[in-house]
Amino acid sequence: MQLDRKRPIFAWAMYDWANSAFATTVMAGFFPLFFKQYWCVNTDVNVSTARLGLANSLAGITIALLAPILGAIADKGSARKKFLIFFAYLGVVMTTGLYLVAQGNWAWAVIFYVLATIGFSGGNIFYDALITIVASEKKMDVVSALGYSLGYLGGGLLFALNVWMMLKPQTFGFADKAAAVKFSFLTVGLWWAGFTLPLILLVKEPKGDSAPIAIMTIKAGLVRLQNTFREIRRLKVVFLFLLAYWLYIDGVDTIVRMAVDYGLSIGFEGRDLILALLIVQFVGFPCALAFGFLGRRLGPQRAIFWALAVYSLVTVWAAFMTQKNEFYLIAVFIGLVQGGIQALSRSYFTRLIPPNKSAEFFGFYNMLGKFAVVIGPVLVGSVALLAKNIGFSTNAASRLSIASIAILFVTGGILLYFVNEQKGKEQLKYLRNDNSPNQVLQTIRAPGRKNG
Repeated sequence: MQLDRKRPIFAWAMYDWANSAFATTVMAGFFPLFFKQYWCVNTDVNVSTARLGLANSLAGITIALLAPILGAIADKGSARKKFLIFFAYLGVVMTTGLYLVAQGNWAWAVIFYVLATIGFSGGNIFYDALITIVASEKKMDVVSALGYSLGYLGGGLLFALNVWMMLKPQTFGFADKAAAVKFSFLTVGLWWAGFTLPLILLVKEPKGDSAPIAIMTIKAGLVRLQNTFREIRRLKVVFLFLLAYWLYIDGVDTIVRMAVDYGLSIGFEGRDLILALLIVQFVGFPCALAFGFLGRRLGPQRAIFWALAVYSLVTVWAAFMTQKNEFYLIAVFIGLVQGGIQALSRSYFTRLIPPNKSAEFFGFYNMLGKFAVVIGPVLVGSVALLAKNIGFSTNAASRLSIASIAILFVTGGILLYFVNEQKGKEQLKYLRNDNSPNQVLQTIRAPGRKNG
């Protein structure tokens, strides 16, 4: 298996260019607004919010529960690429299907959106895991950052085009904004489908043992999942990193999801928020790539510390923000570090895990990502309630609650400080790598034998 070849690396990174169109145009940009204004037309705003929340929760919980099982199954038969293709084109078909959903038909919009989100998130599990077959440890940080960088650029370019279509529908031959937005879902599906082809054609996954029939594959995957739990408990460095990652990525996701609501609460208009999203995308493009080189020079751990420091300052700054220009500046600072912290977290985790079990370990990694935004909202709500109870005004309580997100970055950073990469590599040397597919199946079939 040859690593660090330019064509496979670029083809792998182009998948981030492909699927980031869904993350920007659909998830962050148009779907939440279009769902309320078009598919839930003449519906109480609280009801539409509840429906949208249910859709996001259903998709997130489904993929979080499936992620480690899927990863275990895929590693068993060297099927990471096959699983990626399946989930990617599930997302493509369902995203394209949104173009066909008629006004007021919110139920079908939810179904298509949930399945598209599962396709997006499921594909990312196997995309992350495939990095181990295109890049060596020496170039892991730069290659991971290249993926995020192209994702910001590709997603930002298509989103900018779709925003232009929405703001000037007649220029593109659409009757109104609604027609332009619906067509944008179609463009995302086509973009995603087309730019996935380089990975399919140029990234070659080494052949593993042939996969058994479906039911035995699932059983073997479940046994491997159980074994992976045991291995993570034994690999204490991996366990500590995952705990740190869960805390600080919870803070990152909480800021992302709260930014729009917070902007609206202080009087910003919808186009202001869209502009801020575009700023994050285009600033994130070069900065994610720069963080890859920074991680290579300083080490990924130190570079992540710098990103956590910026995020901590941003949360405090947001608590005192009063002007629209400050919101744009905060978007710039988030763009500086958001791609970097994501890319280097992925590459740093790769250094700590067994390469031949990357999909199942990334299953846990992605599961934590999906279960993130758990502590953050509870923390924000609790601080706001406590502040009001002790006499703060509603506005002041809200600002204090936003500043409290810094606790997640500080706590995550403290835990990350105790992650010792060298010690993690030494632990890997003593990890028993005896869970081959045939042994797993024998474990299932042998009556009376204790698993593991």
